[in-house]
Amino acid sequence: MSASDTASPPAIPVDASFPWTETIWSRLQAARAANRLAHALLISGPRGVGKRHLAEALARSLLCRSPVERGRACGLCADCRLLAAGNHPDLVRVGPDPESKSGDIPIAAVRLFNERESLTPSRADWKVALIDPADKLNPAAANALLKTLEEPTGQSILCLIGERIGQLPATIRSRCLHIKVAVPEEADALRWLEARQARDDWALRLRLAHGAPLRALTEPDEALLEQRRQRLAGFLAIASGRKDPVAEAAAWNALGSARLLDWLSGWICDLLRLMVSDEPVRLENPDQYAALADLARRIEPAAGHRFLKDVLAGRALAETNLNQQLLLESLAIDWFRITQAATTGEPVS
Repeated sequence: MSASDTASPPAIPVDASFPWTETIWSRLQAARAANRLAHALLISGPRGVGKRHLAEALARSLLCRSPVERGRACGLCADCRLLAAGNHPDLVRVGPDPESKSGDIPIAAVRLFNERESLTPSRADWKVALIDPADKLNPAAANALLKTLEEPTGQSILCLIGERIGQLPATIRSRCLHIKVAVPEEADALRWLEARQARDDWALRLRLAHGAPLRALTEPDEALLEQRRQRLAGFLAIASGRKDPVAEAAAWNALGSARLLDWLSGWICDLLRLMVSDEPVRLENPDQYAALADLARRIEPAAGHRFLKDVLAGRALAETNLNQQLLLESLAIDWFRITQAATTGEPVS
């Protein structure tokens, strides 16, 4: 492995632009130039596609006194210096209470924001609020925000940023202009990654990141890739009857249920793809083709689909107070039953 394989890639500026978001940026700047920029924007997309960088760049653009080409903040004026120092009075950030274990945005934070939002801009032409992650607004906080969305002040822009926007009330979503930042084409993402750092495994890393370039750039590291290999080996060992599912579930839990369930859903999706075709268009785990293809020949498709449904339900529960060890044990035991039924020909109870 060369030095370039182990060196960390250059840090990405908080307001960086990306090729796959340039069309969105152009539309936002065109709306701004025509004085038609919506007062409330809901910027959504999977983790690692750059939606937060887009929102940050827009905020800086709106607050900069001397924007440069294509409306980008100049980085040099007094307002840009205040932004860089984190002290601009017209940029408001609303997020979860760092002292709270729930990770929710509480009503107190929204009430404080509402008081500030009612004020006119202090020095810039706009007052900009970044509400992130918006899908963490608790019900009371969402209701408190609704009035501001219904009656915005003339020179304010609210940017709600989130990944699970379906958790937001419909009344919130309907009052925002929805901007979706999608996963870019794989070839475009690979070109961007290769331009940042020379590696021979970008394709695999991008697949493991579900096509999100910023995730591929920052995760997984070599230790995490090795953990993935070990856990996939355990997953396959359960299927062959060589490992106790409860013991493997303990290793899953030590890794963390959210990450493990993300991997597990990818493995099952690849199995289902290989049940349909020996040469699927896309696999999330192309380096494990042989092992997964062999297993796909032995699993009943209907059972595989049911198990995937259970895994996805588990992902939704991974951030709750549910006992994660019991959740993973249940899934591991179900996986053992499915694979053993495929071997014996007995139905899964």
